[in-house]
Amino acid sequence: MSFVALLYLVELIDVVLPAELDGYGIVARSPSGLDGIAWAPLLHGGWGHLVANTVPVLVFAFLAMAGGLGRWVAVTLTIWLVAGIGVWLTAPPATVTLGASGLAFGWLAFLLVRGVFTRSIAQLALAVVLFALWGGMLWGVLPGTPGVSWQGHLFGALGGVLAAWLVARGDRPERRPGPGTLEA
Repeated sequence: MSFVALLYLVELIDVVLPAELDGYGIVARSPSGLDGIAWAPLLHGGWGHLVANTVPVLVFAFLAMAGGLGRWVAVTLTIWLVAGIGVWLTAPPATVTLGASGLAFGWLAFLLVRGVFTRSIAQLALAVVLFALWGGMLWGVLPGTPGVSWQGHLFGALGGVLAAWLVARGDRPERRPGPGTLEA
């Protein structure tokens, strides 16, 4: 997938050039750290961090893209912004947060709940399978592992729920009043 290739290219550039790109992550509650919302999901704290995010990002992004590229972009931007703003507001002061795991949690949450909002049996069935395979990952929204941004995971997941709700609202046919119906 092109997005994962981009993540690897950015990490390669960070390693090869003396660019220190990791400093461009989200710096909590710092006005200059707001720029990090745009860059943080593209940056990783080394190859191990990127490799750990690769499979979830590949699987969840691919499944989320089943609704079409335009919808995937809208869902991804929603998750990206909610996760970034949430991290900026709640992470410990002066910390730098980066990585695509907020997106992975967001796409997973999107895939788990969209069937509820759309009332789709197929999407609910997919959610059951995903929960059985990946549900344990959801513990990552809770504080616990030092050096891991549970805030990014939590707000990514909340962004995924919001995106699922927005997608479902957009898919609903507009109800038109029938004969004899009064509109206010």
